[in-house]
Amino acid sequence: MKTCRILITGASGAGVTSLGRALTDALAISHHDTDDYFWRPTNPPYREMRDVGDRLRLMREVFLDRSDWVLSGSLDGWGDPIIPHLDAVVFLYVPTPIRLERLRVREARRFGADAVSPGGSMYQQAEEFIEWASHYDDGSREGRNLGRHQAWLATLSCRVLRLDGDRPLQDLVKEVCRTIR
Repeated sequence: MKTCRILITGASGAGVTSLGRALTDALAISHHDTDDYFWRPTNPPYREMRDVGDRLRLMREVFLDRSDWVLSGSLDGWGDPIIPHLDAVVFLYVPTPIRLERLRVREARRFGADAVSPGGSMYQQAEEFIEWASHYDDGSREGRNLGRHQAWLATLSCRVLRLDGDRPLQDLVKEVCRTIR
C-alpha cells in the first residue's frame, strides 16, 4: 500500500477513537476524529453541527491530501467525498451492554462524575446520548445504526476489515497492521 489512509468506524462506545489513537501511535502517523470536524467548538461540547461544506473544507485543509493518516468516527450521511481517499476501513463491533457501560465511564471521565449524575449540569445530555446509542443495533432511532453501517460498508471498493472491538486494544492494532501491510 503506497499510502496509509484508514477510517476506523463503528457505534459510539465501540472503541473507534481508542483504536485510531493506538494505531497512529504504532504507525507514527497522524490521527483525526470526525467529531472535531462535525461539531463546532462549544462549551458544553457537541451542541452545534458545522455545515457539511465546512467539515469537508477543514478536513481537506488539515489532512486529506496527505499520504498517511487515520480518521476515526462516522461519515454517515455526509462524508461520501472522503471515500475515494480511503485505502481501508476498519469496522468495530461491540455488543450494546458493553458499549453502554463504556459510554457511561467515558461521559463521567469527560465531564466529571458529578456533572453526569442525577441533578448534574450534563445529566440530561448524557442520558439522551446514551439512550440514542442504545438503539444502534435495532436501528429504531434516527441516525447511525448497524443496518446503515453494514449497507454502507458493502458499497466500499477499498479493503474492509471487521473486528470484534471487545478484544484487547493491542491485539486489534496488531491485526490492523498485519492486514494493511
